[in-house]
Amino acid sequence: MHIPPFDNQNKPIVDVDDATVPLNYFNIVKLKQGEAFEYQVPGYETCIVPATGTVDIEIEGFKADAIGQRTEDVWDGEPEGVYVPTAARATMVCTSAEAEVFVCGAKYDKVLDPFAVRADELDLVQYGSDETKTHRKIKHILGTKYHGQVGRLLVSELFTVGEGGWSGFPSHKHDTDRLPDETRHDETYNFRFKPNHGSGVQMLQREDGKAGDAYHIVDGSTICLDNGYHPCAVLPGYQMYYFTILGGLSQRSLVQYFQPSHAYQIETIPGIKDMIAKFK
Repeated sequence: MHIPPFDNQNKPIVDVDDATVPLNYFNIVKLKQGEAFEYQVPGYETCIVPATGTVDIEIEGFKADAIGQRTEDVWDGEPEGVYVPTAARATMVCTSAEAEVFVCGAKYDKVLDPFAVRADELDLVQYGSDETKTHRKIKHILGTKYHGQVGRLLVSELFTVGEGGWSGFPSHKHDTDRLPDETRHDETYNFRFKPNHGSGVQMLQREDGKAGDAYHIVDGSTICLDNGYHPCAVLPGYQMYYFTILGGLSQRSLVQYFQPSHAYQIETIPGIKDMIAKFK
């Protein structure tokens, strides 16, 4: 499902028990200096990640100051984030001129401890190549290094490297719990382009060998993925970014099932096996 960009007025774009991705939660909060935003999401653990700007965060006695160092856009430096336990009350206060903040979540019933992830604590992966049109960089904010501290939520930023090309290829899905071959993880994206008048396409193929759907994605588009194979691409001459939220049904580790007709191309893409391992 494609949700075109709109002024959500700091209200959830993907709310609890969403019809398409019930395991995910997503909000974009926009603040000016000195403004505060408070939220609480029963049944969901969440993570606060400034797209741009800086915020001070308090979570029921836990404090993390000066989270977020980017000013111009999501290409302007490394991300930072704060993990918010299930149903905890969180407050953020904007300390920069303005801030745009992603609040993402996954359904989870246990209560863990809050913590901050600073720029030097990210898990960084780069793979693919210009020749295979699959060159991209991933910045894991809540990645594998935080297993044990997070319940079901995986949070990453994905960047195409260079201008143009494909991401999420070979085509894969993760909509059914059938270990060891696949896990059920709902997934939500928010896209950005540089320059921001760029655009791309999100494919969604429900069954191998049959025609699927395609969505024209623009700067600020949100995509909710419930099932099917889902590669995406950016137009030549533009860079693409997408904020990625994964929520697991039965476990945090993601097991992707690659589309049989394309799976052999795993062997042709440099570094992709390391990328796959970083989601597990």
